[in-house]
Amino acid sequence: MNTETILVLGSTGKTGLRVAERLAARHLRVRHGSRSGTPPFDWENRATWAPALLGVKAVYVSYYPDLAAAGATDAIQSFTDLAVKSGVRRLVLLSGRGEAEAQHCEDIVRRSGVEWTLLRASWFAQNFSEAHFLEPILAGELALPVANIGEPFVDADDIADVAVAALTQDGHAGQLYELTGPRLWTFADAVAAIAQATGRTIRFTQISMTEYAAALEEAQLPTETIELIRYLFTEVLDGRNASVKDGVVRALGRPPRDFGDYVRKTATTGVWATGPRS
Repeated sequence: MNTETILVLGSTGKTGLRVAERLAARHLRVRHGSRSGTPPFDWENRATWAPALLGVKAVYVSYYPDLAAAGATDAIQSFTDLAVKSGVRRLVLLSGRGEAEAQHCEDIVRRSGVEWTLLRASWFAQNFSEAHFLEPILAGELALPVANIGEPFVDADDIADVAVAALTQDGHAGQLYELTGPRLWTFADAVAAIAQATGRTIRFTQISMTEYAAALEEAQLPTETIELIRYLFTEVLDGRNASVKDGVVRALGRPPRDFGDYVRKTATTGVWATGPRS
């Protein structure tokens, strides 16, 4: 597989960017599956799919916004069918823990008839520095509808390392890797760790789902986005995923990165530097 083109979907996202960078560093042929790629790829424009798949033998499949979103199952089925028809021989799917819809998409890839690897990941550590939690952390308070539930935040670098191994090496076909960090953290603990590492005053506040949805509506998020967020917080973060798994060890032969190490490393970049000091 190392001399053939690899398509990385979501190559501007948290995991896809890391996967593409690692493949490029190995001087492998990488095609960026994004609206800015050449050729472009857009999940919402199926006319872009076939050109992006031309000559591709392996694909990292990252679906935006989430495999639990409306229409995701149909999109994954259609894309998988087209990929196989186009000559793709290996599919690596980024999935999520505790999402029934995501597991339906996993089943589609399993039944594809080509080599497959499933990466069922917990919540990303990088959500605190590269996504929707960053702005409230900079403002000094992260308010979420989450109880005192432990989550084994996984580092996106670990996901990328496993994905690259599955895309380029033998021995990962037919494997389901549940990717988590090495221990559980509550959101309050995570915010406290960031506050300590930055010397800033940052609070975590538990609010109701009704309050959170109202805040999202005030921010003028689309209704379908709000419903997806409601699902993720009320279903995925209800305690069902409060366990550590061995996917990183099984795939890479090393332990996963700890959230505390992520916090200390990220704090040195200055991304959390703005805001009130303690």
